[in-house]
Amino acid sequence: MPSVEEMASLQRKRLQARILSSEEEEKLKRDQALVSDCKQQKLEKEAQKNWDLFYKRNSTNFFKGRHWTTREFEDLRSRREFEDQKLTILEAGCWDCLFPFLEDQNIFAYACDFFPRAVEYVKQNPLYDSERHKVFQCDLTKDDLLEHVPPESMGVVMLIFVLSAVHPDKMHLVLQNIYQALKPGKSVLFHDSGLYDHTMLRFKAGSKLGENFYARQDGTRSYFFTDEFLARLFTDTDYEEVVNEYVFCETVNKKEGLCVLRDFPSEQIPKMS
Repeated sequence: MPSVEEMASLQRKRLQARILSSEEEEKLKRDQALVSDCKQQKLEKEAQKNWDLFYKRNSTNFFKGRHWTTREFEDLRSRREFEDQKLTILEAGCWDCLFPFLEDQNIFAYACDFFPRAVEYVKQNPLYDSERHKVFQCDLTKDDLLEHVPPESMGVVMLIFVLSAVHPDKMHLVLQNIYQALKPGKSVLFHDSGLYDHTMLRFKAGSKLGENFYARQDGTRSYFFTDEFLARLFTDTDYEEVVNEYVFCETVNKKEGLCVLRDFPSEQIPKMS
């Protein structure tokens, strides 16, 4: 496993996803069989139900108001054009990443999610204020986002651990949808699961849906991004790439004595003027 210094060097050089060990390479070579078409169609059909059950099971542990979002996207709060300007943002899913921004009186936050239970969790948060926040259910692969937000009104769109849960064939539909709501020249802040992340390597045989695309036992799905795929996905939808890099970090379980390498592509992509 790379040291902290090696991971920092990798990130500075903007190399590809981390180098696999021989054992990891062998595991991926062995696990090539794909889930049947019939089961894949069932997973697609039941995606909303499976994720809603996920939120029901994990609400206490999952929604923690993760403040790493303000650290990683350091310039988020500085995107106002003048002092005391109210910044309008859209958080597309993954509600716990939104919570730190609910504390900012100069941010008007829209937020949407595919899953009804997630919408209700946000409304139940003590920081939620209907005068400064608007949350709603929306399937970004097919529902018109502009039924809920004004066109070209968002200063920032946060897309954090959202696209990985969408079928790769439908990811471009999400980007086209939020494109309508984003002001020209303003940015999408993206953070998601990267190729060869520890969670990808833990999938057992019989979980693979396609290239870098897997199903969990609970029926939820996860895609693992390369920076090349991510760049192509956005630029093909008329965005302009500014920053696109892997973020390497270690997750340590002191109780179990485990230290694993996590790999997250992170990107800033403005809508072209």
